[in-house]
Amino acid sequence: MFQTLSQRLTGIFEKLRGRGFLNEDDVNAALREIRIALLEADVALPVVKQFIEQVRGKAVGQEVVRSIAPGQMVIKIVHDYLIEMLGSTIEPLNLAATSPFAYLIVGLQGSGKTTTTAKLARYLTEKQNKKVLLVSLDVYRPAAQHQLEILGQQLQIPSLEIIEAQKPLQIAERALQEAKRQGTDVILFDTAGRLHIDEELMNEVVSLKKLIQPLETILVADAMTGQDAVTIAGQFQTQVGLTGLILTRVDGDSRGGAALSMRTVTRCPIKFLGVGEKTNELEVFQPDRIASRILDMGDIVSLVERASEAVNQEDAEKLAKKMQKGHFDLDDMAKHLEQMMKMGGLSGLLSFLPGVGKIKDKMQEAGLDDRLVHRQIAIVKSMTIKERRDYRLLNASRKRRVAMGCGQTVADVNRLLKQFQQMQTMMKQMGKLGQKGFMRQGLRGLLGRS
Repeated sequence: MFQTLSQRLTGIFEKLRGRGFLNEDDVNAALREIRIALLEADVALPVVKQFIEQVRGKAVGQEVVRSIAPGQMVIKIVHDYLIEMLGSTIEPLNLAATSPFAYLIVGLQGSGKTTTTAKLARYLTEKQNKKVLLVSLDVYRPAAQHQLEILGQQLQIPSLEIIEAQKPLQIAERALQEAKRQGTDVILFDTAGRLHIDEELMNEVVSLKKLIQPLETILVADAMTGQDAVTIAGQFQTQVGLTGLILTRVDGDSRGGAALSMRTVTRCPIKFLGVGEKTNELEVFQPDRIASRILDMGDIVSLVERASEAVNQEDAEKLAKKMQKGHFDLDDMAKHLEQMMKMGGLSGLLSFLPGVGKIKDKMQEAGLDDRLVHRQIAIVKSMTIKERRDYRLLNASRKRRVAMGCGQTVADVNRLLKQFQQMQTMMKQMGKLGQKGFMRQGLRGLLGRS
């Protein structure tokens, strides 16, 4: 997310960095480029105008002129207003009510609403320790109710029994009764996808809201739709009334204009970002961290949090002990790479690191992406246990067998072994650095010498 915008802004700010003096013309020229970058990123025009005016008011003032590093001061001003545009603070879900209470999930068909409902259920169960009941009110889309039921079964979260031919209001009434009987904390109502211009279905969701009286009414919007997502959010806010937004498919949205516009247009906070298809790929929206990512400043805190969730502590400690003893084999390397994929893959990790935007294109040209990691894991998995423990057993014939077994070339196998030897040397040298050092140096080895 934000790759295109981040690269454009990084290029603009590179021109400002290191300048000993900035006059008003310099600032205005940079702001014109920022304006174009925001518009190309699908940020709504009124939002762009407001943003540029606010930044100009600060950037051409005495604050920048008197600054020791005026270029850096302009970047700070842009950063601060980006945070303000995105909402300034985290807006958590409202959980302050007597159980059972309800969340009403609305949105267009195809926006990822049902999957997001399941993600939200998992978040409430695992992170908030809430007992959740899943309820599908979508009686129009074939198998929609069964889809939510299956997702619930996979997560071991109960869903309301499906009774054919019941209308949404009838289902909602039954769900409220069942939630009281089961001792449910939160009821998640997944409504049918509807167009904001569909008067009949919009009236239906208004009626459902009156009956359910939800603590949260959350719009699920596809970030890939850009300006349309902003327009849709505005219409839902007017007709239904929203308390929060969840943006889906942000991992595939290189522009990010929807996220930057929605808060300003709807005056409604973005609560979460859907960053993948799996039910654990729901990220709490944190404006300050998102702003840092947009400006290629990195987001190390989020990276550490993701690592703590993805990496098994016991396995990490075992690996650390092996490293301290100088024992680091190909199996350990494969486990390290698999942990990296659990954390979002190479591309996902890089998005959290500062200054990576400058080299992303070069890395892609060099083939440094998630496909490389998958190939490396496949090569190791094609080896016998003895070969993984002692790479010196891999003579020419064994390398050919390994290459054929994973669909790669002998040259690919040789590159992996060379990289492994380099990593093995590093692991022996930094055994005393602990798990954080391991993660940092392991990634450096992958990026620097593949």
